[in-house]
Amino acid sequence: MALPRRRKLHYHRLRSLVQVVSAISGTLLLLFPFLSFLFPSPDESEHFHLRHHQTSFNTVVKDSVSDRNSVFKIPVRAPSLLSTGGKLDRDLWSSKNAKFFYGCSNSSARFAKAEAITHPTRYLAIATSGGLNQQRTGITDAVVAARILNATLVVPKLDQKSFWKDARCQVTVSTSSCPFISFLSKDVKIIKQLPKRGGRTWTPYTMRVPRKCSERCYLNRVLPVLLKRHNAVQLNKFDYRLANRLDTGLQKLRCRVNYHALQFANPILEMGKILVQRLRMRSKHYIALHLRFEPDMLAFSGCDYGGGEKEKNELGAIQKRWKTLHKNNPDKERRQGRCPLAPEEVGLMLRALGYGSDVHIYVASGEVYGGEETLRPLKALFPNFYSKDTIATKEELGPFLSFSSRMAALDFIVCDESDVFVTNNNGNMARILAGRRKYFGHKPTIRPNAKKLYHLFLSRNNMTWEEFSSRIRTLQKGFMGEPKEVRPGRGEFHENPSTCICEDSEAMGKVKADSRHKKHGKLDDSSRKYVMVSDDQNDYDDNDVPEWPDLDEDEDEEDESGSKEKHLSNVTGSDYGAVISDEPELEAMLSD
Repeated sequence: MALPRRRKLHYHRLRSLVQVVSAISGTLLLLFPFLSFLFPSPDESEHFHLRHHQTSFNTVVKDSVSDRNSVFKIPVRAPSLLSTGGKLDRDLWSSKNAKFFYGCSNSSARFAKAEAITHPTRYLAIATSGGLNQQRTGITDAVVAARILNATLVVPKLDQKSFWKDARCQVTVSTSSCPFISFLSKDVKIIKQLPKRGGRTWTPYTMRVPRKCSERCYLNRVLPVLLKRHNAVQLNKFDYRLANRLDTGLQKLRCRVNYHALQFANPILEMGKILVQRLRMRSKHYIALHLRFEPDMLAFSGCDYGGGEKEKNELGAIQKRWKTLHKNNPDKERRQGRCPLAPEEVGLMLRALGYGSDVHIYVASGEVYGGEETLRPLKALFPNFYSKDTIATKEELGPFLSFSSRMAALDFIVCDESDVFVTNNNGNMARILAGRRKYFGHKPTIRPNAKKLYHLFLSRNNMTWEEFSSRIRTLQKGFMGEPKEVRPGRGEFHENPSTCICEDSEAMGKVKADSRHKKHGKLDDSSRKYVMVSDDQNDYDDNDVPEWPDLDEDEDEEDESGSKEKHLSNVTGSDYGAVISDEPELEAMLSD
């Protein structure tokens, strides 16, 4: 009897032990995913990906192939929707409404000729600063400033200390050549250098004007100096020194200078055309991506791209170069849309918008932080990946390689000629190209709605690719370069030259007449498309339209070292090119 009882007791103890072990094991299994999230592997921070909210593209593709239960599956080899007969609410390569708008910058009969208003002994010279696109705005605005002062403009001196290595940049931007001077001869008198005074070289009086200086500002600050003691004045650091809101005649003059008179020199133009031709030989259409993802840019932005301590130390060392740089909250910067999109994020956005893996993409960029590892996800999304170095030989690029300004000019041409231009930033080149592409036919120009996309990228692994794509297309309405996306007068004039964009009233009237009679019959194809696109454009919340700070109000009341200029530095923190700095290296890095 004792033996069976002992066996039974042993059996119950063993059974209890098994239940305890099973309970502990089950608890550990439940806690394991949570613990793994809190304590990632030590090696994880060494890989470049967006911490907490972005997984590397290679992992996503691997999971979508191997794990059939994965929710977010990126199509590995998906052609463009339109090439497969797929339907979108827009054309991938053009704006259906573009035909109703055109660039218009001719002067009116009321705009007096230069010979009638130019004072014979009044001269204005400027010294520009920054990079290629900062100097473009400086030259453009200098012509207008001379017109305001009724002065003769001396061909601008282009800054060589901060960015340019070219001798006065005559090999890059053609200003001293006859076409520039002759094209503008009816608007402003321009000479190559100051005349001698008493047989000696004339040294002008140097001064600076505040940022966004209005007509009244120039008349109150510069004109008295010209009249009282000097007949020649040189304005230094001349970039973004002219207000956005000016008289219509002056705004149109701005456009004539920027879009017609100011041209790159022949060697730049010829090499740029060769690059474009080679891209066209490979594909009928191509996308140009202006990618700002250099170490300096990321350090300045103060954003966190998930590189762990390695990234923090590397970018932190760069930040120490600038004494005036304020430390930002990385999460806040990204929530407010102030962080440049990572290459992978740009690629996901484009694929979601309908551009398939067969699309050819040209990337204009400097040194990309993280190198090939950072670019690998973008190349996986778009295998037809090109840059200057891949479509031109070292011998062909030889005359340009030692000059960053010339290399930037080549990228400018390729981006300007592209079917679709995309940017991951809101720097000078992105803004100037956006305005130029509006003026010359509203070619699609995609700017990421970064503030809204942040939340979508954060939660993308919890949705299907179809849902993700649909959300992307919804959030990007108002950011695709369509006519009238940005209200007239908003933003930088060089980005939104609304004064120089006119409507084709005849074509518009025909469409409106057709729409009024649509109840009596069918619309023709062009009318139907126009009505459809117009309705779709108005389908997004007005809050999604990009808000731009008004920077011009009463700025001429402040000294250039006053509080207004300090405030401008804060409100345009994401507009890298517009940040005020007297530190040459910082200004050079921010210029494009």
